[in-house]
Amino acid sequence: MPSLVNSTVSHYEILAELGRGGMGIVYKARDVRLDRLAALKFLAPQWTQDKLAKERFVREAQSAAATEHTNICNVYEIDETDDGQLFIAMAYYEGQTLKQIIAEGPVDLGDALLFAAQTAEGLGRAHEKGVVHRDVKPGNIIVVENKTVKVLDFGIAKLSGSAELTQTGSTVGTVAY
Repeated sequence: MPSLVNSTVSHYEILAELGRGGMGIVYKARDVRLDRLAALKFLAPQWTQDKLAKERFVREAQSAAATEHTNICNVYEIDETDDGQLFIAMAYYEGQTLKQIIAEGPVDLGDALLFAAQTAEGLGRAHEKGVVHRDVKPGNIIVVENKTVKVLDFGIAKLSGSAELTQTGSTVGTVAY
């Protein structure tokens, strides 16, 4: 997928690329209707024709949206470009992932306990709503102002009681975690 930086998608001006992963590309954008920053996650081009990948992507938006909580990333909407490219619009947060914080050196014990407690609160709320994240790792947790944690990337979450999108015996998530 060519870079979308400096283009407009729906009512979002794309400002910068934030990162790429196996399933998608995330951009920093400005919502011109509401005059606020957003993060837009696009399904990676190699997955746009894959029905299962599209279902997982939609489920990511549904899973995160169903779990409104202070410690979970807010999802605004899921939409599609004119050429059929799916994207999720969600809150944009200034901060550092736990992965970045850990890379800087030892984390203060008080901060580590605070981050762990907030992560557990967010995941607890997700579980109350029947959502299992399945890829909790430092790169999917961001610490924003006032040391508030936000759990990100519900891309492989499972809705309890939903039809399986993972084959029996297969592995999802990041193996080391």
